[in-house]
Amino acid sequence: MSEILQNLDWSVLTGILLSIIPVLFCITIHELAHGITAYWLGDRTAKDMGRLTLNPIKHIEIFGLLMMAVFGFGWAKPVPINMMNFKRPKRYMAVTAIAGPVSNLILAVFILIIFGLLYTPLGGMYASQGSASGIALAMIQRTAYLSVALAVFNMIPIPPLDGSKVLFSLVSDKTYYKLMRYERYGMILLILFVSTAFFSSTVGFAVTNLFDRLLVIAQTAYNLVN
Repeated sequence: MSEILQNLDWSVLTGILLSIIPVLFCITIHELAHGITAYWLGDRTAKDMGRLTLNPIKHIEIFGLLMMAVFGFGWAKPVPINMMNFKRPKRYMAVTAIAGPVSNLILAVFILIIFGLLYTPLGGMYASQGSASGIALAMIQRTAYLSVALAVFNMIPIPPLDGSKVLFSLVSDKTYYKLMRYERYGMILLILFVSTAFFSSTVGFAVTNLFDRLLVIAQTAYNLVN
């Protein structure tokens, strides 16, 4: 057994942990925010189906998870929402939709504060890459980055992403329900868009730029304890 453990490529295992664990955390918070907001606005569908939970397994959509882990952009299994339970279906659906990205931005801010506070205690720039402290710092930073990426990505106005529901809420009722019927076909368009260079130069740039600006939060937290 000891020989097997010695021969394991721990860098690969570390890479998997750094990808999967932050992704699971970010998508869980995202979908939970959708479900809780819908519940507050009068729709019990997610609650009745057991989706108001921090159990990440309940929110996993395999292809979306792999996209997040490999490319930093992806999605989870959508929380079931019956907009007909809302008093104002279009408006409340938009509020429910935007709750996901907002929750991820709030999460990113919280994580960056933790990163700044723990940077020195965990060794900072002197923490070796394979050490426990180095892995912890990398995981904290990646969680913040992926949370920002998930927020920005989901605001793309292509179905079934959250941005489309916000955009659709601005059109007439007749057009809205017509667009919602074709929502499932948006995934094809979305995959094509993600594979283009234009995606990297727009969405990718937006994520990097926003994350870099938010790093001032980590710097402020760092300055408070150093």
